This record gives sequence, structure tokens and C-alpha cells, in this order.
Amino acid sequence: MTRQLFVRLAVFYAIVTGAVYAAVAAYPPLADFLPIGGAQTLLTAPPTNPLDGVSIEARRVGNLGSSVAWLFIAVAGALMTTLPVTWTYMASRSRKEYDQALVETMIVLPIAVTSIVVMVHDSLALAFSLAGIVGGVRFRNTLKSSGDAIYILLAIGIGLAAGIGALEIALVMTVMFNFTFAFLWLADYGALQGTHRYLRSAESGDMEGEMSRSDQSGEGA
Repeated sequence: MTRQLFVRLAVFYAIVTGAVYAAVAAYPPLADFLPIGGAQTLLTAPPTNPLDGVSIEARRVGNLGSSVAWLFIAVAGALMTTLPVTWTYMASRSRKEYDQALVETMIVLPIAVTSIVVMVHDSLALAFSLAGIVGGVRFRNTLKSSGDAIYILLAIGIGLAAGIGALEIALVMTVMFNFTFAFLWLADYGALQGTHRYLRSAESGDMEGEMSRSDQSGEGA
């Protein structure tokens, strides 16, 4: 199951990356509307007043049409970045813990966060808006598992990165998250018999528990 997830993730990232490169090669001006480059600004910019706004890397946006195009690409990029995260969630949850509402929230949340960040990026309201988003998600949606909170945090991070024109941060973040999660399963890191294990079927866990109990009873006899 996890090997299939590995392959699915690798194929998805390869196709999306190839499609973006092909589109830019066919139409070079499109590169000016990609929501990327913000990471370089954040990493290399000199220290400034922490209350100042964050600069959005969209220098070629000069009219209504170009601004709408940039926003559509930013939101689409956030959606495409979030999609493989939902695959990881669906593969790692049992039927008892699975929450379809959380999957839908993960897909829709980056859209809202991206739009809000674009609206308030140059004011102190950014911090309060993001705090309000987190608070609203926390109190209006009851998470079935404490581990689900990391998915919500990841979705918020994707929207924030897309909103400030640093979608490369979201891409690196989700690639590392998805492949690290899948690798931990392959390595069986931290596994203990009789405990809950991600990406394992309930039947396999029950069989392991029964084998462990039978071994213990055999030793006792």
C-alpha cells in the first residue's frame, strides 16, 4: 500500500513539474505570473521592522487582468500542492479514524488562506487573520485524532506560502512531509507489537497481537 503511495506521489510531482516547465517553455511570459520567488526574498532580505508587511513576489502584475491571472495561478498551485497531502492522510487512517470532512477542509482551506493573505499582507491584520483562521478551524471542527492537527497546520502553511508568492516553500514542505511519512512506514520506525501503527490494516495489527499473546502463553506453559 505504501509502495503504491510512493509511486503515486513520485508520478504526480513529476507530471506537475514537467507540465509547468512545458507551459513556461511554450509561453515564457507565464513565468512572471507564477507565485514563486518569495522564499529568496524572505531568506535574503535584510532585517526590517517585524511589524512591516511581507512583500509579495508579483512585480509584473500591473492591471486587473494580470492580477486575476496571478491569483488564479496561486490558488491553483495551492490546490495542486495540497492534493497529495490528502492522499497521505487517506492512506494513513483506519476506517474508525478517517474523517472525510477533514479531507475536504484540507483542500478548501488553502484557498481561503491564500486569498486572505493577499488581502491583508501589508498590514498588522495578517497576524490576527491567521490566528482567527486557526481558531475557527480548531473550534468549529472536532478532530478525531490529535495527529490530524498537523494536516490542518500544513494546509494553512500552503495557503500562506501561496499568498505571499512563495509556493516553492509549500512544495518543499509537502514533498518532505509526504515522502518522510511514507519512508517511516517502510522503515517501520518506532513500531511496537500491540500498539496502533499508521498505514497498517486492523487485521494485520490483530494478527500480530494474537501471535504475540500465543507466544507468551507458549512460553508460560
